[in-house]
Amino acid sequence: MNELLDGLWQASLWLAVGVILLAVTRPLLVRLGGAGLAYRSWWLLPLLLATLLIPLPQVALLQRVPTLPLKVVPEAVDSLPTASLQWPLLLLVVWALGAGVCLLRDLRAQRRFERGMGGLQARADGSWQASGDPGLPALVGLWRPRIVVGPDFDQQFTAQEQALILQHEHSHRRNGDHWANGVLLLMRAVFWFHPLLPWAARRFLRDQELACDARTIAPQPALRGLYASTLLKAQLVHPVAPAVCHWRSQPVLKERIAMLKQSKRKALPWVSGQVLVVGLCLGVGAVAWASQSGTAGVPSINVEPFEYAGEDAAEAGLDRPIQVDKMSPPSYPKSAIEQRQVGVVNLRVQVDAKGHPADVQVLSATNPGVFEAVSIAAARSWTYRPALKNGKPVAGAVRIPITFAMDESDEVTETAR
Repeated sequence: MNELLDGLWQASLWLAVGVILLAVTRPLLVRLGGAGLAYRSWWLLPLLLATLLIPLPQVALLQRVPTLPLKVVPEAVDSLPTASLQWPLLLLVVWALGAGVCLLRDLRAQRRFERGMGGLQARADGSWQASGDPGLPALVGLWRPRIVVGPDFDQQFTAQEQALILQHEHSHRRNGDHWANGVLLLMRAVFWFHPLLPWAARRFLRDQELACDARTIAPQPALRGLYASTLLKAQLVHPVAPAVCHWRSQPVLKERIAMLKQSKRKALPWVSGQVLVVGLCLGVGAVAWASQSGTAGVPSINVEPFEYAGEDAAEAGLDRPIQVDKMSPPSYPKSAIEQRQVGVVNLRVQVDAKGHPADVQVLSATNPGVFEAVSIAAARSWTYRPALKNGKPVAGAVRIPITFAMDESDEVTETAR
């Protein structure tokens, strides 16, 4: 539960970094490579999210690992860890509800758009003609995308204008823009709480249309004027669907027409733009990947018994190992008390340079599923002192075995390795 929330938080932070970088670099990308380059730069966001899923290589720990044992009996019940468990669960429920509502809203809008088209009839040019017009022409569908035109398509546009519109929609399909819109739909659901995502979604869709216009008109620059007049003909107010590539895009009409006036770019700036986008994606992606754990490459040193901690700290170049100031015992689960269950949970707590628990992992546990949750909640509420290196606090880790016994004389015969 906590791992999922931590992952969402980290992904949200890097998503914000990516959006800000794209907003800052977009004018330069447009000058270097035009609308197509600006549209390709949006690969940065899914790449950032993908790199966060790649685990960092594990760093070998010290062979001799001193530990700080903790024994818990039913009388040592602290209500704080149990209460702290409710907050992650509540946040997870709120996130899941928000994601479900957002996804359902977009799917209903998509369904409403498709139902508004009415019946479809195949045309000789490979497109489909709808009996209704909820916002056509458009490329509709994800698995089997179809170019759908309105019922008055032949009357509204000349043959040459129709050819330009169909070329535009074919370009959307060849470039996989409908798949990109599907990914955007999922991102809007998962990160419904993100304050920068609405702006990023609008800017992405505008860049998508600008890039498609550029691809369509590049082989036939003499038709720029006709293309612009065709855009003006179709700009009526219609509802839009989240997973549809629309020919009509009234909010960006002026920007689309202005793009048509741009002259063909030289090869060198275009190549420079590609290098810039690739470098931006790889560089930021590498930083995001390396940021997953603040303890990578830092020797892990655990606390008491100090007969080993001091020696291992010296070998690792540390002035002082991690210390735990306050260790409130976890709550002994009621079901375990009733069934007289005992066990050992081995935790590995990563502590950042400020003394805050960055991550809590269960290395092993007897009676799986009984004691892990209360142990993790307790470890997150403890107070730590970070390790010191050259007089400065550094990140590290501590391994803490927690023994759950029914009374002071009980011994847990099975230990977790």
